[in-house]
Amino acid sequence: MAITFDNALGIHQHALEARVKRAEVLANNLANADTPGFKARDLDFQAMMQKAQDNMSGFGMEKTHSAHMDASGGAADSDLLYRVPNQPSVDGNTVDAQAEQTRFMRNAMDYQASFQFLNGKFTGLSKALKGE
Repeated sequence: MAITFDNALGIHQHALEARVKRAEVLANNLANADTPGFKARDLDFQAMMQKAQDNMSGFGMEKTHSAHMDASGGAADSDLLYRVPNQPSVDGNTVDAQAEQTRFMRNAMDYQASFQFLNGKFTGLSKALKGE
């Protein structure tokens, strides 16, 4: 049996990709914190991981006809959710800058942890190939 990256790395590469996409969404929220009427958005990380797990197990949806919609891929609009604000502003903006900064920093720490885990996996694979 051949070793593939999916077998060697498991779901962790998908977790890293999801963290990158979430960082983009959170950064967009922070950039629009003063934009009237802007609605804060976020990704459902658990749903993205479940979708990645389903695709890895072979039980995910498959495009069998050219007219079918593509169900795979990254953060589609269906993955983006609107956040319900604790206290909406008068101008309709739902971004709480302090909460967004907290979420962004937590996501950055989770990204770093996932990255270090994958780095350890690659180090182990490299040692195995060298026979160390």
